[in-house]
Amino acid sequence: MVNTKPQKREKKRRFKRLPKGPNGCIELLLIQSVNQLGKQGDVVEVKSGYANNYLLPQGLATIATEHHKRMVEKHREQLREIERQRLSSLRDIADEIARQSVTIEANSNDEGHLYGSVGAPEIVSSLKQTGVTLTTDQVRLEGPLRELGLYTVKIYLHQEITADLKVWVVPTADEGTK
Repeated sequence: MVNTKPQKREKKRRFKRLPKGPNGCIELLLIQSVNQLGKQGDVVEVKSGYANNYLLPQGLATIATEHHKRMVEKHREQLREIERQRLSSLRDIADEIARQSVTIEANSNDEGHLYGSVGAPEIVSSLKQTGVTLTTDQVRLEGPLRELGLYTVKIYLHQEITADLKVWVVPTADEGTK
């Protein structure tokens, strides 16, 4: 006789269970330095959502197995040298940025108030013309620049490295002929 009972299906797990650390969170080894979390080679504990949705897919961390920990210890001096070289090149870029000033033209009224505002994208595009490539999140403004004048803007290159950039906001050339 044929068995007509439906058989139970085994549930397949979509994700592998990640190992938990002593505090109950996921234990990961950082492949790259992550702001507010740790430096390259550190073993950190994070919530599972942060690990599964950001650190692991972005390639910033890996599961902290004993093998990975041994490999990091073995190559720690080499990693330090790479980080020193990277910081040295970032300091050179910071010195280059500090020596420069950027001029941005904007439409303004007679009192010097801008019709719009100057923000990080405008500063990044004007710096790109001088040969320095940055992202908009590296430019730190207290708020958009809404008046003509000279401003000092912080450029964030690394946790330890910032540079001050002089930004001139001037009226557009065709306004002077009116």
